[in-house]
Amino acid sequence: MMTAPVEIERPEAAEVPQADVPWVTVVWNDPVNLMSYVTYVFQTYFAYPKVKAEKLMLDVHEKGKAIVSSGTREEMERDVEAMHSYGLWATLQKAGDRV
Repeated sequence: MMTAPVEIERPEAAEVPQADVPWVTVVWNDPVNLMSYVTYVFQTYFAYPKVKAEKLMLDVHEKGKAIVSSGTREEMERDVEAMHSYGLWATLQKAGDRV
């Protein structure tokens, strides 16, 4: 006995779940923290090697900001809170949004 193939309903394009858009943590320049301290924070919290931590610190100092981490919104909220606990000014935003 043969059975007829079953037609499967496919969701409309709008119904297809989108992958979680990555988020980023941005650290902003401030007139309070020393460059050596910012480097220390990046090495301590993110476990970045000294060279990477110094490059990010220079971006903060010279460009006014640096993207220091990326991931899910929840992860970036955690990183922003951590930067605040170290006394750094940080925000989160969707990756690709203009900083």
